[in-house]
Amino acid sequence: MKISGFTIIRNAIQNDYPIVEAIESILPVVDEMLVSVGKSDDDTLGLIRSIPSPKIRIVESEWDMTLREGGKVLAVETDKALKQVATDSDWAFYIQGDEVLHEKYHAVIRDSCEKYVGDQRVEGLLFDYVHFYGTYDYYGDSRKWYRREIRIVRNEAGLSQRKIAAYRDAQGFRKGTEKLNVKHSGAAIYHYGWVKSPVQMKTKMKNVSRFWKDDEEWERVLKSEDFFDYSAFDSLKLFTGTHPAVMKRRIASQNWKVDLDLSKKKFKLKDALLYWFEKKTGRRLFEFRNYRFI
Repeated sequence: MKISGFTIIRNAIQNDYPIVEAIESILPVVDEMLVSVGKSDDDTLGLIRSIPSPKIRIVESEWDMTLREGGKVLAVETDKALKQVATDSDWAFYIQGDEVLHEKYHAVIRDSCEKYVGDQRVEGLLFDYVHFYGTYDYYGDSRKWYRREIRIVRNEAGLSQRKIAAYRDAQGFRKGTEKLNVKHSGAAIYHYGWVKSPVQMKTKMKNVSRFWKDDEEWERVLKSEDFFDYSAFDSLKLFTGTHPAVMKRRIASQNWKVDLDLSKKKFKLKDALLYWFEKKTGRRLFEFRNYRFI
């Protein structure tokens, strides 16, 4: 069995993406790592080249920024990268630039891939998500954060008719409009996209909001203050677990402090009731699922 990892990245330094940690976190799981580096305004290419691993294969790409609406360019670039993974790989493991895998899941993922590699009904493997917010001490536990998403898909590289492709802004994958048939991987992804200093967070938002907002909306974001208000959350919890080992240096270098009152829940009545039900039962009513369990 062979697993290819793949990711896309652009302006990693400018936007302070933990892309090096993301790549390093899945290297022990994959047999090769395809990194598609978009033409950047910083030395992202040099950063990726500095990662000392023979598994890494770099390809360069130029993003079509006319495909901004709905984050379409992200899906386009993800599909381009997926097409370039090794044709003899059974699985393709996708990691985004702000996602990191804990080392405790390495063996679990390899075992899951091995378990389902011969079951052609299984088109993808699902991962739980932990969404950190503000600092490395808090994570979101409300319905606004998606709970699960597909990160490993059956590799179709080399086939004349590919079907599995990135969905919408590459949050997950589908076959056209059809949801993929999945099994759970037994693992979780740690998402650090909302962990930055208030100044750096706003800088990132001004840079990347162009992928989801029209020109007028983006202009308003660009003119907004240069400081992100982390107090605008609905519900958070204190994180008591351990972070991936590859994040140790980044966490130690944190030079900002955000004090958030976790006792405050900022819900409308409907959301408060749904939140209460989920915490009591473990079930999320009316949840959007971009996959189909088999």
